[in-house]
Amino acid sequence: MQNTIKAVGPYSAYRKSGNLIFISGQLPIDPNTNAIVSGNIEEQTEQSLKNLKELLEEQNLDMSAIVKTTVFLADIKDFNTVNEIYSGFFESPYPSRSAFQVAALPKGALIEIEAIAQGE
Repeated sequence: MQNTIKAVGPYSAYRKSGNLIFISGQLPIDPNTNAIVSGNIEEQTEQSLKNLKELLEEQNLDMSAIVKTTVFLADIKDFNTVNEIYSGFFESPYPSRSAFQVAALPKGALIEIEAIAQGE
């Protein structure tokens, strides 16, 4: 299956190394329009996670393959809202995770999520 999620710069959406898959930060870009989804953190978080999920499905994996995520937020005050949506995409045991506020994200996004997954 061809990768439908495209990187927005000179990098790969993901790279495999051994049984690990390193997924670049996923902005809340709708792959059908190549545009950031509308302005609220709920919709943007869901889209970023859907993008992660789609990249994993291309490798015949699901979200349980993710062992580590990093969440970049334009505003750390969105942390609890992000947690609510994030928890709907994962089951215990949850991946390890870091989350922090950054000065700015590409394309004016409110969130970006990168991940490391374990494949076969």
